[in-house]
Amino acid sequence: MGGKYRDNKIKQEHTVLDEIMPFLEEIAKLTPVKSIIPGRINRRKGSGIQAYLQLKYNTPSGLKIIGKTSSSLQEVFVVTDEPEKTVKLLKEKDFVK
Repeated sequence: MGGKYRDNKIKQEHTVLDEIMPFLEEIAKLTPVKSIIPGRINRRKGSGIQAYLQLKYNTPSGLKIIGKTSSSLQEVFVVTDEPEKTVKLLKEKDFVK
């Protein structure tokens, strides 16, 4: 099938950490979200934490979020024309810290 495809609004070009995929699937249901693009994965020392998402900053196309697990970090880009509304929804639903 080649390297890139979309499942719902989530672009599947790179590996997605299993622990953050449920969060991304819920974010994809939000109306202002056009697309979710998982990015680079980095290792971190194991800390035994539950997986969570951390809001980083706005980008020209939307938002950058970091997915954190006990052993890895993954950049996630959320494409939206309404970043402020999207941030508000993400916080209301406790999707991000």
